[in-house]
Amino acid sequence: MKKVLCMAVAGLLVLAVQGKAYAGADLGSRLEVLEKQVSALTGELAAARAELDRVAREGAAVDASPADDAGQPGADVPGAVASAGERLSLGGYGEMHANFVEGGSGDVFDIHRLVLYLGYDFSDWIKLGSEIESEHAYVSTGSGGELNIEQLYVDFLLHDALNVRVGRMLAPMGITNQRHEPPSFNGVERPSFDKVIIPTTWSVDGIGTYGNLTHNLRYQVDLGAGLDGTKFSAKDGIRGGRIKERPSFNNVAVMGRADYFPLMDADVSVAQDLRLGGSFYHGGINNGNNGKDPGIDGSVTIFSADMEATLKDVDVRGAAAYTVIDGAEKLPGVAEGIFGYYVEAGYHFWPESLKTGKLGRSDAVVFARYDDYDTQFRMPSGISGDPAGDRQEYTFGVNFYPVPNLVLKADYQIRDSRGPAGLEDMLNFGVGFQL
Repeated sequence: MKKVLCMAVAGLLVLAVQGKAYAGADLGSRLEVLEKQVSALTGELAAARAELDRVAREGAAVDASPADDAGQPGADVPGAVASAGERLSLGGYGEMHANFVEGGSGDVFDIHRLVLYLGYDFSDWIKLGSEIESEHAYVSTGSGGELNIEQLYVDFLLHDALNVRVGRMLAPMGITNQRHEPPSFNGVERPSFDKVIIPTTWSVDGIGTYGNLTHNLRYQVDLGAGLDGTKFSAKDGIRGGRIKERPSFNNVAVMGRADYFPLMDADVSVAQDLRLGGSFYHGGINNGNNGKDPGIDGSVTIFSADMEATLKDVDVRGAAAYTVIDGAEKLPGVAEGIFGYYVEAGYHFWPESLKTGKLGRSDAVVFARYDDYDTQFRMPSGISGDPAGDRQEYTFGVNFYPVPNLVLKADYQIRDSRGPAGLEDMLNFGVGFQL
């Protein structure tokens, strides 16, 4: 702005000097010269303003483009410095559920979770991320509610192919564990596969690397705290073994995943996408809270594969995982082999004719999902399994998005198990959002 003001003042001085120089000339000649000079000065001022606008836009782009999940930092612009407020990022997500169980017993309204995201850019290559989660609206002894730090990490964005993350992060397993915001999945509840087989949300304290090996192949490898095997169960598998407070590093775990996008370079006229993913986990089970290890030998190894595909208005996704527990014979009722999978298809049926006015960005998806999971898939030699651990679910529902980051959900679940009591069907309604 100073440059523009200086040019304007200089132009006025030039006009004054030139006007005095031409005082003796005839009026027509003087006006012709002055008009040419005013035109030239106007062009210079316009060029100066355009340059200032360009610098401002590039500076704003740097401040507003923190690294995405693949670790891509924004480009530096010399002299562009963001204020503390511009470096701060606020966000979050939440969901409310109404669950009705067949027979009328156990019906609840649940403010299932509310999560606050807080981020800060120390620079264009050092960034803080965090999530604080409250579940079930109230925390007290016996209430089932909880308040915890779901994520708290610092990213060091070194290169497109190599970035470092330190702190509490999400285990790179399956689909939903790393992308579990309500607008990102179909159905009121997350797939049961993602509750029992790969226990979402699964946070790990440690250090990891991630990046893009090629433009369509990305990876993540983490080293972090392991699980507490004494908290495994016949019904929920390894879910209870997650340590949410101060996990021991007695048996460190290694985990990672790779994602491949084979159609990224495809030259086709229809909307399409395909992602193929695989993940693994291996770690000991002699870890406890606050360094109080349970004193049990053994390990957990998980192999998982997942995929997501889109063709025009149809979405398809699925995941499968097999878990091997070494030392399961020392854990009452725990299987040495756990297996599960799910497949899901959704159709975007909302007509373009309704995407007007307040519903200009609306969408709706009807979907069907099948979960099959068995926490008693293979038992240790000489130990009988509980057939109730072998469960199946059919979920049919609809998601309506009045805007992309707010979703209204409804579904019906047909549930069964191979146990004598079976499982009750459920009718669910929900509201979810992401800020």
